[in-house]
Amino acid sequence: MLDLAEQAWPDVGDRRQLLLRLAAAGRDRIAEQAIARDEQGRRERQRAALERAPDRVDAELLLGDAAWH
Repeated sequence: MLDLAEQAWPDVGDRRQLLLRLAAAGRDRIAEQAIARDEQGRRERQRAALERAPDRVDAELLLGDAAWH
């Protein structure tokens, strides 16, 4: 891994700094994946809620005058 890191960041001569950069890159990637999972879960919950909406909401009643009286 450090050899690849040396190729990726040739300006960093210290292997300790390379290791720290690798750790930070891994942390960033894991964070991106967690955000993507959260967004996917949110989209799935929203889609499910939209699919259930017609069973729970009477659109005709809401659009009519009776809903406002």
